[in-house]
Amino acid sequence: MGEKLNAALGRRLVEIRKAKGFTQEQLAYASGIDRSYVGKIERGQVNLTVKKLYIIAHCLNCHPCELLPEINQPAAGADH
Repeated sequence: MGEKLNAALGRRLVEIRKAKGFTQEQLAYASGIDRSYVGKIERGQVNLTVKKLYIIAHCLNCHPCELLPEINQPAAGADH
């Protein structure tokens, strides 16, 4: 599930970043995160820390939860 979640978060980040008019380079500069690392986040190749999630959200002027993809949760009490 982790890889799928990372990929979904990356797709969501690309969507919001583009909607806000940022290039990867601009987001990287504003957030202090290396551009290549931003690319890895967007491709779902890294586990994003909560701290970096908040930094990116601040730079994009959005709430951190907006960057999180919706996932289907198993029903309470269901076997995993």
